[in-house]
Parts: sequence; C-alpha cells; structure tokens
Amino acid sequence: MPGDAPYRLHEPLPRLHEPVLVAMLTGWIDASGAAAAALATVQAACATRPLATFDGDVFIDYRARRPTMELRDGVNERIVWPEIELQVGRSVNGIDVLVLTGPEPDSSWRRFAGAVGDLAVQLGVRTAVFMGAYPFASPHTRPARLSSSSPSPELVATLPFLKNSVDVPAGVSAVLEHALVDKDIPALGIWVQVPHYLGTMTYPAASVSLLEGLQRVAQVDVDTTVLRTEAAIQRERVDQLVSSNPEHQVMVSQLETLYDESAQQTFSMPPNTSPPNTSPPITSADIPSADELAAELERFLRDQTD
Repeated sequence: MPGDAPYRLHEPLPRLHEPVLVAMLTGWIDASGAAAAALATVQAACATRPLATFDGDVFIDYRARRPTMELRDGVNERIVWPEIELQVGRSVNGIDVLVLTGPEPDSSWRRFAGAVGDLAVQLGVRTAVFMGAYPFASPHTRPARLSSSSPSPELVATLPFLKNSVDVPAGVSAVLEHALVDKDIPALGIWVQVPHYLGTMTYPAASVSLLEGLQRVAQVDVDTTVLRTEAAIQRERVDQLVSSNPEHQVMVSQLETLYDESAQQTFSMPPNTSPPNTSPPITSADIPSADELAAELERFLRDQTD
C-alpha cells in the first residue's frame, strides 16, 4: 500500500491522456444486471488490466460477501476474495479508460471516495460516468430510456437524458459523484429504465442504451453487436409471449401510450429543461403483477427449443 492509501498498486501509475473513469459497483440497484453487463462489455472491449486493488479488510464485510474456497478432492487449493479494482485500458477509438469494478464497499464510504478521488486526480481523469439500472413501468417495445444525475447543475443542464426529482437511499456511486466534483472532475450517473416485468432476467437492450449514453457523454466507443443480437432474440420471444395473451397485449399497449405521451411532453420542452414529472404516473390497477408476468415469461422462455 503506498503510504496510508487503502489500495495496492499493480504497477506504477501510467501516464494517460485525459482518461474517462467508468464505474459500476455491484450491490445497489441494477435491474436485470443491465449495468453490470454494460461494464463487462467495456472491460472486454478496452482490454482492461488491474491497476489498483482496494484493501478488502478496510472496505468489505466478509460475512456479508464471503470469499470462495476452491475445494478439489479434499484439497483447499485457494481462497478467492471479493475485490474492488481499478482497471486501465483503451477504447477502440483511442480513449484511455479507467474501470472501477467489484462490490460496493460495506463500510468507510468517505475514505473510499477520497481514495478514488485522489487516484482520479493523479491519473488526470477528465470525466467520470457511473452506470445503473432500475425497474420501471415501460414497454419492451420502445427504446430503454436513460436518466441522469450529477452534483453539478451546469453539467446536468447539458445532459440530454431524463432528470428526475426524488429522495431515495444513496448508493456509493452518488457519494463518488460528489467526491469527484469536489475535486473539479465532472462526474455523472446514467441510469437506464428496465421494463418492470423483465427485471428478473437479463435485458441486453438496456445495456445497449447505457453504452450509447456512455459514448454520447464521454466519447467511449464500444462494440455492441453481441448485445444487440441478444436484444433482438429476446424481443422476438417476448413479443410471442405477449401476442398469445390478451391481458398482456392490453398491458403493453397501455405502457406504450404512457411512454409515447411522456416522450412527446419531453421533446416539446425548451432545451436544457425537463417537465415537472418525466416519469408518467401509473398505478397497480393499470397493469398485471410484475412477478406474475415475469414468472410466465420465464416459463415461456424455458419451453423454447431453439
């Protein structure tokens, strides 16, 4: 550990050109695992390698996130510890990329945010993007919409995404946003809406939207061909399920109407403004149970032979 820093470097800090920090730490809201899948795509596309590993004894509760014992024929071969890593790589369009990955810290959030902020300053980070996904009453037949957050009003005014007003428990990404902005590093969160009835399974269309948002705000190009193929296959199967059930057809039609009305209202607003409520109101009486529909969809997909 360098000095009192709560991390171990795998190599001397490299000289990077205005790198972008991309982060998603597991443990907070990530409907369908969409943000985790998007980050994994960034890691693969940028061929990232470990740069720093944060001290798990400081930040991780091993009773909540137990290490894995690899037992082979009675031999305890090794212990695999959960780790928070800062990785480094480069995108296909030549942008240096830092990836913060691993579990959300269980403690010492302020110290963790301070350490990440110090590393970001030393490495010359020009902007930081945190990704997440949340379930919402939206249809799978429309593009997955993005919303944004940042402590910087000036930055928020430039973002083309939905801007919501709500009081919710914070994840560590919200703390990191403040820590980086306090160090004059632009930082924002981009969140994708996942149809509530698909929140228990993968939803690659949402991952594609997140990566499109990343390209738009940070110019990091990532190949989404595989995700788009998976999204097309899933769309076809969900369409088959919906078409076979009149109740589901009505639900999707209602969600489409709400989505389109909300989009029309948003696009009619002046630039850099948001309608008072960008998320259209919807009640439980309007739609079938998400759990019931998700369970039926899972059964449907299991029955497919292709």
